[in-house]
Amino acid sequence: MPAIVIIGAQWGDEGKGKATDLLGSRIDYVVKFNGGNNAGHTVVVGNEKYALHLLPSGILTEGVTPVIANGVVVDIEVLFEELDALTARGVDVSRLKVSSNAHVITQYHRTLDKVTERFLGKRQIGTTGRGIGPTYADKINRVGIRIQDLFDENILRQKVEAALDQKNHLLVKIYNRRAITVDEIVADLLSYADRLRPMVADTSLLLHEALEAGKHVLFEGGQATMLDVDHGTYPFVTSSNSTAGGAATGSGIGPNRIERVIAVVKAYTTRVGAGPFPTELFDESGEWLRARGFEFGTTTGRPRRTGWYDAPIARYSSRINGVTDFVLTKLDTLTGLETIPVCVAYDVDGVRHDEVPASQSDFHHAVPIYQNFPGWSEDISGVRRFEDLPKNAQDYVTALEAMSGSRISAIGVGPGREAIVVRHDLLD
Repeated sequence: MPAIVIIGAQWGDEGKGKATDLLGSRIDYVVKFNGGNNAGHTVVVGNEKYALHLLPSGILTEGVTPVIANGVVVDIEVLFEELDALTARGVDVSRLKVSSNAHVITQYHRTLDKVTERFLGKRQIGTTGRGIGPTYADKINRVGIRIQDLFDENILRQKVEAALDQKNHLLVKIYNRRAITVDEIVADLLSYADRLRPMVADTSLLLHEALEAGKHVLFEGGQATMLDVDHGTYPFVTSSNSTAGGAATGSGIGPNRIERVIAVVKAYTTRVGAGPFPTELFDESGEWLRARGFEFGTTTGRPRRTGWYDAPIARYSSRINGVTDFVLTKLDTLTGLETIPVCVAYDVDGVRHDEVPASQSDFHHAVPIYQNFPGWSEDISGVRRFEDLPKNAQDYVTALEAMSGSRISAIGVGPGREAIVVRHDLLD
């Protein structure tokens, strides 16, 4: 069976959990391949709402094996907090597998993340302060701590000493913070080893064997396309590859295994943190979208910046990821609007750009060119067939599809798992 990748098409918070749930009963493995606990999924099951940060959303689906792969950075304290919280609510978490090659977020990573961001002042990136960036930096600098290191105290101590040699100079001499001792870091990490050991696996081999056995494997990206460290709005990005290409390196499977790429796109646009956002609204329309869509971060609680749908970004995402299907979420949020603007291109210093400008400076100065579509007032939360949507809602979806570069195969019309309109089978 082919591997399937689900990624966000905008700046995150598109509702990837709903797309994962749509495939849940047909999926055997759900794999998180990038990021850490710096982003979250909100998943509604019946009357229960679950906020997941580090764990793959597949952990909520009975019979699915959730996998935290090598491309993820793991805060082990957060991992166990999430597992304990789900267990207390009756969720079976015993199937979770964690890559032995995944890197570990330590106390010094979190400390450096926070003090570095404050040090930047007006140039702040908008990091969550959870140590994600410094952990990836250590990975690239080859001074990182991996999950497997927790099971060899001598190796662990040597690696922590090497990392702190430099970091304590930064903390004390640059940021005026106390030095962190090797002993406190080693003791903290070793305290998790026994509980962690049964979960740890060679997840690359595990996934290879699953695919060879004809299992359906779903790769679930954290963050989104426009936050990818290579292809996003750099430097206002995350520290990993959150595009479809990251699924191969972040999990250890061959790229030829991936045959379907499902991109989740909101019926409007949101962003958390700093960075360019051409369609951002600063008026009552933006406040209306934020309130109607409950646009507050799952992980941080921060209010999200809001704006209208941006078709050039959707086309860019389709191209970068090789999107085969879009899942359009939160269409119901737009109910009640008389007119719905859609950005179809940009004006940059008097020049029209139909695609996302390659220059970050041009993108920063891009002014959206809008096309207006008539809205609808009917409640669509109970609709389950496309032809039962109001005519204006149907026209809005088909117009977005024509602008966005790939077919829109499913449409979210409410927060519940069942609140979705399926136009095309995502596995067909």
